[in-house]
Amino acid sequence: MATAKALEPAFQGVGSRPGLEIWRIENFQPAPLPKSGYGTFYSGDSYVVLQTSHGRGGAGVYSHDVHFWLGKDTSQDEAGTAAIKAVELDAILGGRAVQHRELQNFESDKFISYFKPCIAPLEGGVKSGFKKPEEEEFEIRLYTCKGKRVVHLKQVPFSRSVLNHDDVFILDTKEKIFQFNGANSNIQERAKALEVIQFLKDKYHEGTCNVAIVDDGKLQAEGDSGEFWVIFGGFAPIGKKVLSDDDIIPDRTTGKLYSIAGGKAADQIEDYSKSSFESDKCYLMDCGAEVFVWVGRATQVDDRKAASQAAEEFLTSNNRPKATLITRLIQGYETHSFKSNFDSWPSSTAPSAENRGKVAENRGKVSALLKQQGVGPKGKEKNAPVIEEVVPPLLESNGKLEVWSIDGGAKHPVASEDIGKFYSGDCYIVLYSYHSREKKEDFYLCYWIGKDSTEEDQNTAAKLITSMFNSLKGRPVQGRIYQEKEPPQFIAIFQPMVLLKGGLSSSYKSYIAEKGVDDETYSPDSASIIRISGTAVHNNKAVHLNPVPASLNSHECFVVHAGSHLYIWQGTQSTYEQQQWAVKIADFLKPGVTAKYQKEGTESATFWLGLGGKENVSTNKVSLETIRDPHLFAFSLSKGKFEVGLELAEEVYNFDQDDLLPEDMLVLDTHAEVFVWVGQAVDTKEKKNALDYGQKYIEWAESLDGLSPRVPLYKVPEGNEPNFFTTYFSWEPSKTLIPGNSFQKKITVLFGGGNESHGNQGGGATQRASALAALNSTFNAPGGGGKGPAAAKGSSAGSQRRAAVAALSGVLTDEKAKVDEPSPDSPEKPEEAPEEYVEPSEPIPEDHDSESKVAIEEDENGILSSQSTFSYEQVRVKSENPAPDIDLKRREAYLSVEEFESVLGMTREEFYQLPKWKQDLTKKKVDLF
Repeated sequence: MATAKALEPAFQGVGSRPGLEIWRIENFQPAPLPKSGYGTFYSGDSYVVLQTSHGRGGAGVYSHDVHFWLGKDTSQDEAGTAAIKAVELDAILGGRAVQHRELQNFESDKFISYFKPCIAPLEGGVKSGFKKPEEEEFEIRLYTCKGKRVVHLKQVPFSRSVLNHDDVFILDTKEKIFQFNGANSNIQERAKALEVIQFLKDKYHEGTCNVAIVDDGKLQAEGDSGEFWVIFGGFAPIGKKVLSDDDIIPDRTTGKLYSIAGGKAADQIEDYSKSSFESDKCYLMDCGAEVFVWVGRATQVDDRKAASQAAEEFLTSNNRPKATLITRLIQGYETHSFKSNFDSWPSSTAPSAENRGKVAENRGKVSALLKQQGVGPKGKEKNAPVIEEVVPPLLESNGKLEVWSIDGGAKHPVASEDIGKFYSGDCYIVLYSYHSREKKEDFYLCYWIGKDSTEEDQNTAAKLITSMFNSLKGRPVQGRIYQEKEPPQFIAIFQPMVLLKGGLSSSYKSYIAEKGVDDETYSPDSASIIRISGTAVHNNKAVHLNPVPASLNSHECFVVHAGSHLYIWQGTQSTYEQQQWAVKIADFLKPGVTAKYQKEGTESATFWLGLGGKENVSTNKVSLETIRDPHLFAFSLSKGKFEVGLELAEEVYNFDQDDLLPEDMLVLDTHAEVFVWVGQAVDTKEKKNALDYGQKYIEWAESLDGLSPRVPLYKVPEGNEPNFFTTYFSWEPSKTLIPGNSFQKKITVLFGGGNESHGNQGGGATQRASALAALNSTFNAPGGGGKGPAAAKGSSAGSQRRAAVAALSGVLTDEKAKVDEPSPDSPEKPEEAPEEYVEPSEPIPEDHDSESKVAIEEDENGILSSQSTFSYEQVRVKSENPAPDIDLKRREAYLSVEEFESVLGMTREEFYQLPKWKQDLTKKKVDLF
C-alpha cells in the first residue's frame, strides 16, 4: 500500500468542482498551471490534466477523467513521472477516475474536446534548451487538419511534396493564412479547419491577418491560388498521399481479454462477460485502436501502477502504432466504449463474498491514508454546494392543442372536456402548434402509449403519426411517449393531466374479454383513488390507483371517491399546493360535485367504510430519478444500416451546436429522454428511419447502461429544434438560417461568406449576388478573412458588416417559398426534404462585428464579472432600455453581486459551478439567454 508521502500534496483538495485542472511536470513534481496557460502545451514537457464532470447521483457527485500528456520531446523520466502522478491523483480522488495516456499528435478526441477546436503544441519546454516561441521570428508553418468534431492538428514539414489530394492543410504565413482543400478531402474536416484558422488568427496574428481558401485542382495564376503556389516556389502537380508509421491509425476490432499477472498481460480469456472480472485483479482488453486496463476495486495503488505499465509493454512487444490509445478504468466506472465490447453489461451484479471483504479492507486503508493528509476520498466534494433543481424548458404557452384517441384502426378527436384524461389501455396522438419565434409556427407531434394498450393500437398510432408528420412537411418534432415516462414538456401542455386505469378502445375491450380479466376502466361512478404528487406545471400529473387504504401516502394528497361521497384526503406531510391542486382535479373528474375534506388521522368512519376498512398508510416518500449529464453519440450510417455496439463511431465529448453537422444523424441521450437529431443533408430514406435508429440505440443503451426501454424518444429535424433540445447546447438561432453543407455554413458563420466561390453557388437572383458581394467586400478587409482592399476600421467597418449580414438575411428571407400549411388530416404524401431556409426569428446577431464589447473579467476559478455593471432590466433579453455593447452571450456577468444573487437565486460561485447546459437553462428561466 502506498504511504502518505507517496500521495502527492499538490493534488490535495482537487476535483471538488466541475472543470479543468492542469499540472506540468517540473523537477519531477506536478506544478499547477495558471488558467491563462490552459490549452498551451510544450513538446518538451509532460502534463497531468484532470477533467471533473457531474456524475450519477445528482448535485455534488462528480466523475473524473485523468489524462497524462507526453510531448514528443519529453524525457523518459518526465513521462514516467507523469504516469505515476496520474495514478496518485486517482488515489486522491478515491480511486474512481478513468485514466488516459495522451501522446503528442495522437491525442484522444475526448482530450482535444477540452480545448476546442484544437491544441497546437509549441516547441520548447520548462527545462529544455529550445527557444521559447516568443523569442523566435515568425516562420511559415504547414499543418494537416483531421477530425470532424475535434481537430487533430499536426505540424508537417513546409514542403510542396507533403501536399496531397486527401487531406486539408493550413499554411500559416505572417500576412495571410491559407486553407488548402485536397480534392478528396472530407467536407466536415474542411469546416473544422476554418475554426482552426480562426484560432491561429487570434492566437498568433492578433486577429488582423487575411484568410484565403485554395481548392485542389482549381489553379488560377492570379489571386489567392496563385499566391499560395508562389510561396511553395511555383505550381507543380502534387502526388498521392504517402503514409508513414505515424499515419497508421488502427481500426477498432473485437475486444480480446487478457488477465494481468506479474505486471504483464498473461492468459487470454475466451467467451468473456461481465462476470469474468474479479474485484482484486486487473485485466487488459485489446480493441485494436484502444487498449483498456480494467482495475478491480480491491486492488492496491502499486498494483494499479503495474497494470498501467503492462499496457505500455503490451503495445511495445506487439509493435502497435503510436496512435493506439491506452485507457485505464476502475470497476464500476466503465465507459460506453469499453462496455460496447459486451453483449450486455448488467447494471447490478453483487461482488462475491470472497471479494467483499477485500473491497472493504482496501477502502479502509485508502480512507485512513487520505485522512492523514486532511482530505476525504473525494477531496472537498463533501462541501460542494447543494444545487436546487431548475425548472426544465417548456413549450410556449397559449398554443393550439389537439388530441386523438386510437380505435378501430383510425384516430378520433377527443372532446375538449376530456383532453387531459389518458387511459392506460388506449393510445393517443397529440399535436401542439405554437409560436416560439416571430412569424414561425412550430409543431410538437407525439403519440402516447398506455401501458396496457394493445399492439394493434400501438401500430396504428405509429403509422398515423408518420402520415401527419409528412403532411406537415417534415417540420414537427416527432415523439414516442410511454405511460409513466411522460417528459415535462408533454405534461405541461395538459392542465390538468390524469392517468386512468382501463381503456375505451374496442381493441382493449376485446383483449380483456379474451383474457377473462376484470375491466378496471375508470368511471365517475365507481370507487377510485387519484394521487396528487407534483404541483408544478411540468410534473403535475395525477394517477389513478386501486381504491384501498394502502394507496394512500402521508406525503401526498388524494381525490377519493368512496361509496356515494367524494373526498379530498390530505396527508400530514402534504403541501398547500398539493391540496389546492387536488381541488382542481376533483372538479375536472366530477364537475359540480362538492368534495369533503379528510385530514390524515382525523378521518370519519364513513370514509374508511367506503375503502373497506381502516388501515395504516404509507409514509415512504417517492424519490425522483437521478439527474445525469447528457451524452451525444454519432453512429455509423451507411447503405441503410445503422450500427451500434462495436461499430460505435464516436461519443462527441463537450459537445456544442457546431457538432450538429448537416450530413449527420446524431443521438442525444439525457437519460430522461433520447433525441435523434437529423441533419438536412441526410438521405431522405434515412430520415424516415430516424425513430427506428433511435429505438436501436435505446436497446443498446438498455443492455449496457441501464437506460429505460420506455424512455421518451424524439425525432428532431435540423432547423426545427425545440427549446427542450437546444437547452443542452449553447444555442445561436441565427445559425439555423444558414443554408449549405458543413463547410458552407462555417464559412458564413466565421467569415460571413467572404469567399463567394464557397458561398451560395448556382447563380441565383441579382439581389443575392449583391448581398454576397457586400459580404465579400466587408469581410475581406484585414481581419476579415480574405483579400481585397482594406475596409474602414472601427465603427465604420462594423456598420458595413452589419449592413451586409442584414442584406443577406433579408435576401434569404425573401427567397423562402410561402406555402400554406396543410391540415394534419391531409392524405399521406411522401416525405419531402425540409425547406432550404427557415424563417428568421431575429436579425443575425452582431457577434460578427469587430466592435469591442464592455469588458468581462474571468478569475482563476472561471467566475465572470465586469467592472461595468448594469441593472437586470438593462441586460435582460426583452429589455426596453438595453445596455449598450455588452456581450449578449454573458448577460449575467454585468449584474451587481446583489442583483446576481437576487435574479438567479445563487451566488456567482455556485452558478459557474453548474455545467454549461444548466447555466443556459437557468438563464433562460430569468430571460438572460
